[in-house]
Amino acid sequence: MLCADMRRGDIQSFQSHELSIIHLHNNVAKYSTRFKMARVAVRCSRWAPRFLPSISKNEPFLSSTFSTAPENANPGRPGPPPIRVALTESSGRGVFATRKIETGELLHTAKPILTHPSLSSLHTVCYFCLRKLRTADASQPQSVSYCSQECQQQAQGFHDIEMTADWSAYDNYCRSNGLKYPLLVKRLACMVMSGAAHANLLVILQPASLTPEMISEMEEGFGLLRNAFINSNIMGEQMSFLTKQWYIGILARIRINAFRIELAGGYNDLLSSLAASIEAEAAVGNAVYMLPSFYNHDCDPNAHIIWIENSDARLKALRDVDEGEELRICYIDASMDHDARQSFLSQGFGFRCNCPRCLSGD
Repeated sequence: MLCADMRRGDIQSFQSHELSIIHLHNNVAKYSTRFKMARVAVRCSRWAPRFLPSISKNEPFLSSTFSTAPENANPGRPGPPPIRVALTESSGRGVFATRKIETGELLHTAKPILTHPSLSSLHTVCYFCLRKLRTADASQPQSVSYCSQECQQQAQGFHDIEMTADWSAYDNYCRSNGLKYPLLVKRLACMVMSGAAHANLLVILQPASLTPEMISEMEEGFGLLRNAFINSNIMGEQMSFLTKQWYIGILARIRINAFRIELAGGYNDLLSSLAASIEAEAAVGNAVYMLPSFYNHDCDPNAHIIWIENSDARLKALRDVDEGEELRICYIDASMDHDARQSFLSQGFGFRCNCPRCLSGD
């Protein structure tokens, strides 16, 4: 997700050193391999993102690493990707249609690069993919569970490190302050320590603007996180990346790019899934994605992100979209009135919305 007032100069200067995100064109598989390499090659500043040089606003520089073909497409003859990422006139990066897209069409799917269950869902959902568990063992409140052996194997990139530390103080800090994003920072730190992720994994994402009060609160969380690792005898080179600057920088990016995962529980109808996600209690955790984070906001969106059974995201068109039109999602509850939406977006995402609906005063 991107702040609407991001300057073009910030966008054009994003690339630094070894970051290389190449064009997909029509070869999704080839791009997917290169993108994984590019993520590892990130070496730019944690605070000042830099983009590829010489990118024009009409030139795509990133396309989905995941499925972008329509659901009814012939797998033997996939069509061209229906989206591309390019620069907008006023909102930084954006996602655009490369062809006409019909109402309800699947734009693409996306797997998260970072997840964590909410504290209230720790023992009722899969610790990796956030799928709701059929049975939960309340007799072992300290244990975590997985929905499958595959998820358990995938979680080895953070699970072994996480289980060595006592997180009671850190979790109590999150719980008492109503915080959820520090849990994602904790998980990423464990992934970095185990070698499953690079410390600069999220550097490409736009960070939030932070107030002194926010930074002070983050510093408290950093101290608790670092102490949890030190008390479990994790220190030295393994923890060299875990500086206050890294913690605040990652949390600033997660703050405006994380999605609250609200499972639709198997609904296939888009409108039903929209209704199912209205209540906050539907949230089972939070996740960060790469491509979905490039969608800009609109209070009358033409696209929507849904979750059916786990944290695998599905982005669909809410109405017909013309070729070249920007695809936008709504970051908040679109049923709120104008003033409430503006206040929520300003405080939560750092920008004032100038979409047609807001400009009309609706």
